[in-house]
Amino acid sequence: MKTLFLVRHAKADKKGDPALPDRERPLTERGRNDAPKMGRRLAKRGVKPDLILSSPAKRALVTAEAIARTLDYAPEDIMTNDELYVSQADELLDIIHGLDDKLEDVMLVGHNPAFDELAHRLSRKITHLPTCAVARFSFDTRSWSAIGKAKPAKVLLDYPKRA
Repeated sequence: MKTLFLVRHAKADKKGDPALPDRERPLTERGRNDAPKMGRRLAKRGVKPDLILSSPAKRALVTAEAIARTLDYAPEDIMTNDELYVSQADELLDIIHGLDDKLEDVMLVGHNPAFDELAHRLSRKITHLPTCAVARFSFDTRSWSAIGKAKPAKVLLDYPKRA
């Protein structure tokens, strides 16, 4: 069984310093509250990722770190991948297909529109990932290379404003 978590970064500041590079945009207060909130929800479900892979953009990495802390995953063990910053769904699938098959539960933290696109491709039930949404896909397979070809056995979507 392979479980893939797609996590869209928490709410980021769009109106801050116009001279600030996009990669450096910080989370808003809401984003700083939502990320640990989603982490606590994942912890209650017993989520223990083998790998957290994040975009290097500040808003994604801060989201990943907040979630990691609630899951007893050392923030310094989070790996970053530039391809998660600017990518298309096919490039995300390439990253997933390249994962070590020894890993069972992997969390990717990144951005729309690529995360929306991939989530919808994996399950037509998902049409949009709000900020700080977590889409969980469980696949009855032993290889990450099957993701995108095999249908998920189970799909869950959670996000901060969901009751």
